[in-house]
Amino acid sequence: MSDVRNPLNPQEERLGEAFFGGSAADQREQLELKAEEQAARELIAEATGISDPVLLAELAGLGIRVETLSALTLIPLIDVAWADGRMDERERAAVLAGAASVGIEPGSTSYRLLEIWIEEEQAPDLTNLWHDFTRALCSQLSAGEVERLRENLLGRARAVAAAAGDSLEQSPHVSNVEEACLADLAEAFRPA
Repeated sequence: MSDVRNPLNPQEERLGEAFFGGSAADQREQLELKAEEQAARELIAEATGISDPVLLAELAGLGIRVETLSALTLIPLIDVAWADGRMDERERAAVLAGAASVGIEPGSTSYRLLEIWIEEEQAPDLTNLWHDFTRALCSQLSAGEVERLRENLLGRARAVAAAAGDSLEQSPHVSNVEEACLADLAEAFRPA
């Protein structure tokens, strides 16, 4: 939304500024953003069965939408790839292969989000959010479904960890820092 004043109705602008206290355009933009986030919370709740309003607000507040939920589920791959502070080409390829294995197609919103996370290490808040999301999601699943989800996600994360090999280019090797990362990620699947 632009900051251009409405030339056809300056009284409307003045009334808006008086009512909202500040730029009416800025206030309208904030209201539209809140409405968009509310709609996102409702759609995420419907898609996942999650009902925790705080978690739903966090997801929507960070820009997670139904169309990017699949990218959120791949946070373990990203975390493991960045565990040592850098992501090499083999790890990048393994992350993108993991994305393809769950149907994330190049050019999609989720794929573009993954590309950002591949280039820039994400904030710890996103990993914490993934933990909360996964716990909430697991509370909606049977024990067998939780186990399959855990095996699937952690298996892909381990494949990313093993992709780089060790410094001598020998067989795939998972470093101690990557093992610690995998152990941390596994905590999200433990019953509360």
